[in-house]
Amino acid sequence: MENLKILEDRKGQVFEKGKDKFDLLCGVKSASGAVSQRACVFCGSRVVLYPITDALHLVHGPIGCAAYTWDIRGSLSSGPSVNRMSFSTDLRELDVVYGGADKLYKAASSLIDKHSPKAAFIYSTCIVGLIGDDVESVCRKLTLEKGIPVIHVDSEGFKGTKKDGYRAACEALAKLVGTGDISGVVPVSINILGEFNLAGEAWIIRDYYRRMGVNVNAVITGDARVEDIKRAHGAALNVVQCSGSMTYLAKIMEEKYKIPYIRVSYFGLEDMTSALYDVAAFFKDSPEILERAKTVVKGEVDAIMGELLKYRNELRGKKAALYVGGAFKAFSLIKALRVIGMDVVLAGSQTGNKEDYEDLKKISDEGTIIIDDANPQELSRFITEKKADILIGGVKERPIAYKIGIGFCDHNHERKTALAGYEGMLNFAREVYSSVMSPVWKFVPRNDAFGGKRGRP
Repeated sequence: MENLKILEDRKGQVFEKGKDKFDLLCGVKSASGAVSQRACVFCGSRVVLYPITDALHLVHGPIGCAAYTWDIRGSLSSGPSVNRMSFSTDLRELDVVYGGADKLYKAASSLIDKHSPKAAFIYSTCIVGLIGDDVESVCRKLTLEKGIPVIHVDSEGFKGTKKDGYRAACEALAKLVGTGDISGVVPVSINILGEFNLAGEAWIIRDYYRRMGVNVNAVITGDARVEDIKRAHGAALNVVQCSGSMTYLAKIMEEKYKIPYIRVSYFGLEDMTSALYDVAAFFKDSPEILERAKTVVKGEVDAIMGELLKYRNELRGKKAALYVGGAFKAFSLIKALRVIGMDVVLAGSQTGNKEDYEDLKKISDEGTIIIDDANPQELSRFITEKKADILIGGVKERPIAYKIGIGFCDHNHERKTALAGYEGMLNFAREVYSSVMSPVWKFVPRNDAFGGKRGRP
């Protein structure tokens, strides 16, 4: 990293394994001037809550905040689609001066009457936090008048980072959990927390558990229904897929309803298999569940392994850089890339904590750069220095890869291809192979981070 210029305030958030002393700084506000890839608190809350398909989502703030809506994510619904309509109170200058509470009440009241949702979420944005609208009182009034839960999401963007938005969403969900009838919930039931049904992934995972004999009581929040969330406290176990967004809710439910939780990942052969076996182990009084799980795993792995090995032969020795939202996702990506013969030379996240980065260090190879809250300049220079062949990230990282002249794989919320489960692993391998091995790179000179040309290795 000798030629890399890092902002002074950022030096504690960058680590190279085998060279630097590991004391990675994380969980801090983005450094001024870094042009962070992070999103705001409001964004984090919407990521978690909007897949609830039969709920109304109303953004209380300027119209620009409502640009972050369902259509930039790949979450699917098997039924209702109220969540696919984006609503805003569209606060203007006069509302800032005189307050927007009356406007909020009228907008929410008319929308609830028109769309008949099972619940409504009202999101506070930065302006609302500054002018001091009493959103809570509006929500209480509407709850009494309309007979549905109207819940305030305390998500003013300036309060922190996307991670704080996750917490705000969990606090909102906690107001729903425990309010429903659990008389029909069977004993061998789980909730899946932090699975958002991108490209229908929740349906894939549900089917695995169904074939094992395990009932999925609620998915929070992919393709979720309000009534399912209300009775989530009837499940025997919470299975947390996206630990960054949902561990807080799992802890609330553990304390209040004595429901234990485990952390899993549904990406990659190793972690997907562990997720099934860990659930089967929890229900140890029903040994037939483990036997069914073994049958599911064997059948699924046998079906894809032949094609995976072909990709492995072609991709062996290629290098990948990855930058994701939650660090837990990075663990699975590293394991999955190793299955197809690739080395990870950079691994970073927006919301990782100390424990996450310690674990990331353990599974990374010597020379791997680990980075918290990266910015485009750093990502560009590291990718160039480490000669990565592909960048795996989200929509904000795509232009970085293409400007440098390397492949890109979308592993974030915007994608339309399922990457979870065994079939998802095969989809991932196909996408990485197609991108890295595309003949277009023969005609595109690879750039350095600031526009200089260099030949491809």
